[in-house]
Amino acid sequence: MYQRPGRDEVMYSREVIDEVISRNDIVDVISGYVKLKKNGSSYTGLCPFHNEKSPSFSVSGQRQLYHCFGCGAGGNVITFVMEYENMTFLEAVKMLGERAGVALPQTSMSEEDRKERGIRDRLLEINKIAATYYYRQLRSENGKAGLDYLKKRELSDSTINSFGLGYATQSTGNLYKLLKDKGYDDDILKESGLFTYERGIHEKFWNRVIFPIMDINNKVIGFGGRVMGDAKPKYLNSPETRLFDKSRNLYGLNIARMSRKPNMIICEGYMDVISMHQAGFNQAVASLGTALTPGHARLLKRYTDNVLITYDSDEAGVKAALRAIPLLKEAGLSTKVINMRPYKDPDEFIKAMGAEAFQERIDNAENSFMYEIGTMLRNYDRGDPESETAFERAVATKLVTFKEKLERDNYLKAVCRQFMIPEDGMRQMVSRLGNREGIIARDSNTAGVTSFTPSVITVTVSFKDSPPNNPPTIAPIIRLYVGESFLMINSMDNESPINAPIAVIEYYLVNCFMILTTCRTVLSMFSFVNSGCIASSSVTGKG
Repeated sequence: MYQRPGRDEVMYSREVIDEVISRNDIVDVISGYVKLKKNGSSYTGLCPFHNEKSPSFSVSGQRQLYHCFGCGAGGNVITFVMEYENMTFLEAVKMLGERAGVALPQTSMSEEDRKERGIRDRLLEINKIAATYYYRQLRSENGKAGLDYLKKRELSDSTINSFGLGYATQSTGNLYKLLKDKGYDDDILKESGLFTYERGIHEKFWNRVIFPIMDINNKVIGFGGRVMGDAKPKYLNSPETRLFDKSRNLYGLNIARMSRKPNMIICEGYMDVISMHQAGFNQAVASLGTALTPGHARLLKRYTDNVLITYDSDEAGVKAALRAIPLLKEAGLSTKVINMRPYKDPDEFIKAMGAEAFQERIDNAENSFMYEIGTMLRNYDRGDPESETAFERAVATKLVTFKEKLERDNYLKAVCRQFMIPEDGMRQMVSRLGNREGIIARDSNTAGVTSFTPSVITVTVSFKDSPPNNPPTIAPIIRLYVGESFLMINSMDNESPINAPIAVIEYYLVNCFMILTTCRTVLSMFSFVNSGCIASSSVTGKG
């Protein structure tokens, strides 16, 4: 039997595990989660297990292993699925087996695995019972306040039923009694997150409209509740449990992942998602009472390449969007921002303007980078030259972060056009700033090379008299532009300078030859000075 370190026998034989691994190429599997780039005999990308800007995550197709040099994560294809999907060993094997069409005969299960599986299954059962209880309460006389609220929010019966919405009454104790009668003890009920055990046993949700939170397999893993009245907090979510991880789940994804739309829309709250789905925009999802995380971004990447942000149009919503944009970009997602003004959120917009107008806002969503620049502009007075210069410098600082020259140039042109900035001046500022800070990213055709402002060597020669015979073939002024004389070979990613493109090496050698030629010329001039033909000479340099 196959054994893991510190584990007892598991349910599959060593032969079965080996077949699952051999039938699931690690590069193919991980490519479904992480954008990989071939680097020699291996592949590299941004690590999915910690936030990073420079790729330190390596996948070896030959060894069928992965390793992150940043956080130390590593293992085989099964280990990856376990960590990324938050699965047990058995669940990961089962998923990969089904992916590859491998038959998985059960043999025996370890005591630890059996215990873990049992706990998770009971928690799922408890959540299902609770969701059914809340659902029925909403449709009873005790749930009139909750149902009236949802009707006031213009939700149809079909929408209410589709999302399994419910109500937790002001009277507490009924859910607890129901679950106890079904045989669940306090240990497992405490772990469900549905009850608090401080100063007695109390139901966590009461006098609230209930939003069941489902995973991608439509299993209830937690709950959200909106209070009736002015009590605080307005919204309350289940705590973290074995089933529920806020940073790795999105509300509405169980439906949105089946959408045929070319994008996904991420918003702030339950009602925004539900309102958009009711209006026909079933690609909408929301984070669960927390800011967008790298885990959310990676989860979205599994189902789409394009994300639209439609957070609240107030200051808090703008800040949330600005925090989300770099996370989405790091996950390899093309990102745009939907303008909701003058309305606060999608729910309010759709009620006022309708679905057709909302679709127009989607079609005209703003590029996320241009949105960032437009937001920055609010902090500057373009009527003041000093403030104008500061704004342009801030724009240049953001432009130099683009890795590819072509992309940087395209955004530079677009920014200058939209915000009426002189293109030549901005291009010079970007070049100077990038060279000084060393932060202009490598271009695709000169990878590993950092650009420098061209050096200028000026040689000035003054003659006393024209020599009678064969005057020297030196012009009065020689201006030699040695563009990028000293090339810096970036040794990142464990690459040696010897691996730099041949073109870079050739360019370097040509410049060396030019420098040597210049030195020879200068030495010749000094010989003329000594012979009395030249009154004076000088050599100045810049760069």
